[in-house]
Amino acid sequence: MALNVELVSPTQQVWSGQATFVSARTTEGDLGVLPDHAPLFGVLVDGAVSIKAIDGTTKEFNVQGGFLSVANNRVSILTETVS
Repeated sequence: MALNVELVSPTQQVWSGQATFVSARTTEGDLGVLPDHAPLFGVLVDGAVSIKAIDGTTKEFNVQGGFLSVANNRVSILTETVS
């Protein structure tokens, strides 16, 4: 089982694909998402977002604010800016 992940900013779709793990920092603390995670909505703080793709590679992004939504093995990450 895999997660369908999308990382987008107002100007571009930064990353889209299937992953086995996503981690991010929210106002509530560090968060890790695996397949079949309970639904949630979080507010991102400035920091790293890490996506472990199904091919085993790990993508690292620095985001500034935004939101993270998890439901039905879909992770949507919306951020103001990303590098």
